[in-house]
Amino acid sequence: MNFSIGSLFRIPEIRSKILITLGLLLCYRIGFFIPLPGVNVDLVREAMQNQGGLAKVFGLMNVLTGGNLSSATIFSLGVMPYISASIIFSLLTKVIPSLEKLSKEGQSGQRRINQYTRIATVGICLLQSMFVIFGPLSGDSGSRILHEGVQQYWGLYVIVVMVALTAGTMFVMWLGEQITEHGIGNGISIIIMAGIISGLYPSVGVYLENGMDTAAWQSLLLFLGAWILAVVVVVFMTKAQRRIPIQQAKHTRGRRVYGGQRHFLPLKVNSAGVMPIIFGSALLLIPTVFGQAIGWTWLEDSFGNQRGFWFVSVYTVLIFFFSFFWTSMMFQPNEIANNLKESGSFIPGIRPGKNTARFLEDTMVRITLAGAAFLAIVAVLPSVIGTGTGSTDQVLLYFMSGTSILIVVGVALDLVEKLNALLIMRNYEGFMKESTKTTGGWGRRAN
Repeated sequence: MNFSIGSLFRIPEIRSKILITLGLLLCYRIGFFIPLPGVNVDLVREAMQNQGGLAKVFGLMNVLTGGNLSSATIFSLGVMPYISASIIFSLLTKVIPSLEKLSKEGQSGQRRINQYTRIATVGICLLQSMFVIFGPLSGDSGSRILHEGVQQYWGLYVIVVMVALTAGTMFVMWLGEQITEHGIGNGISIIIMAGIISGLYPSVGVYLENGMDTAAWQSLLLFLGAWILAVVVVVFMTKAQRRIPIQQAKHTRGRRVYGGQRHFLPLKVNSAGVMPIIFGSALLLIPTVFGQAIGWTWLEDSFGNQRGFWFVSVYTVLIFFFSFFWTSMMFQPNEIANNLKESGSFIPGIRPGKNTARFLEDTMVRITLAGAAFLAIVAVLPSVIGTGTGSTDQVLLYFMSGTSILIVVGVALDLVEKLNALLIMRNYEGFMKESTKTTGGWGRRAN
């Protein structure tokens, strides 16, 4: 169903949802202008530019989480701790029987799991706040951006920063939940998309500040062409499916024959979504932070340089590993085969039971290999394009990053589907109201 922007704002219910979403996103962006206690915000960006590889990896995490680790604001962590806690419990529900049983109890069980996720988010916030403390607030840069007197009470100040960052993340998580409940779409995904879009203009501005000579225009045209190609490929791969035909068995009851319909079991090529990239980038952040903390410059140089051999190689291997790991955790071929067998359905040419499970597993392995290769290409695309072009890291991370395109395209497609669903519900509701009025009129005439 196609719709126009004018039709969305003509419907009061949809208009209120859109305005609530925009208002909550405005509150989210305001938090990035509130600095942490004791921080001189004018010197934060200048200090992070001298952090080298750590600043580059922080920039990648900003793209993935909607936060800004390179700044010292109360929303610096974004929704990264909540995403980490959600991923952990998504995996635990497939491993721990008690959590799996709880997840199958409906809304009550899901509420319990959400409570556990929030509690875990607090712990992860306290841990990940060390990225900010030992990043822009530590070392020589920290002594310059912090106000006088803070260094004398460093232990107490660290506690204050951890509490402030945790409170900021919990507020962002609450905003996401309110968008999900009262707005349009998944709130956490929309917040991440808003963080990516907010970085587009400053990134392009940094690129334009260097001057637009012939070489710069050629580089910009190259970026635009690659960006358009990346958007087309991402949309195609996001919608790509392997449709497995499913045949229902025929049942004869009396003189009637039931069943026999033919439908399809859709298997997404990129079933893991952006999760392998998030896992891989989070693990690559550890050696960079660890190397800077203990003074191992070779470790920081190896994994802090996004165009380096070790970063690209390890990043690619991690994406392939987590693509298969995530898919194997979420896709259960034995369970699907048993459900098909119990419902009297089967795959034409495949025996029900173990043969069906083996066929589904082999099919999923092949399409997961294609999806993992796609994610690896998307993740390393900025490094490949940036080599030898002299482009800035901000442009690579925001304007050309295939990862950001993957997130924005996925969230945009989900928003379009949600808006279509709301319009369809509105049309059906109007149809039912009209038929009710007509029926009432007939009833009055009959009386």
